[in-house]
Amino acid sequence: MNPVNDPDVVFLADHSVLLAIPAFVPAFLVAGLVIYLAVRDRKAEAAENAESAKHGPSEKDEEN
Repeated sequence: MNPVNDPDVVFLADHSVLLAIPAFVPAFLVAGLVIYLAVRDRKAEAAENAESAKHGPSEKDEEN
């Protein structure tokens, strides 16, 4: 007899997704932190490059 057509068979929810949540939450937090730090670093570098271009070459740049 096919269990899909049997009215006495009740399929319960699969809880493997709920068990996997504790593994994914820290992974998403770490990935989010890495992305945040990368974006912050790129913005700071862009601002620093724009500031140095506005003021012209500095003594430090002339030494190299």
